[in-house]
Amino acid sequence: MASTAISRDSVSLIAEEMALGVETAVDCWMSEVESALSDVHLTTLGRLNAVRDVLDRYKQLTGKHELNSQAS
Repeated sequence: MASTAISRDSVSLIAEEMALGVETAVDCWMSEVESALSDVHLTTLGRLNAVRDVLDRYKQLTGKHELNSQAS
């Protein structure tokens, strides 16, 4: 069986790129939530519904029906 050695530098580079991708995605979602919450043209209920739309879109794109809470 053949094995391929990957240098620590390569693994670190891949991990950094993955972390940057996650950070970018989270920033995008949070920006959408912030925009929904600060939209002066919406009522309070409208803002809540706009945030719900962001959440529903996230769930649809990820194929998740429920989010697991790790908060204690």
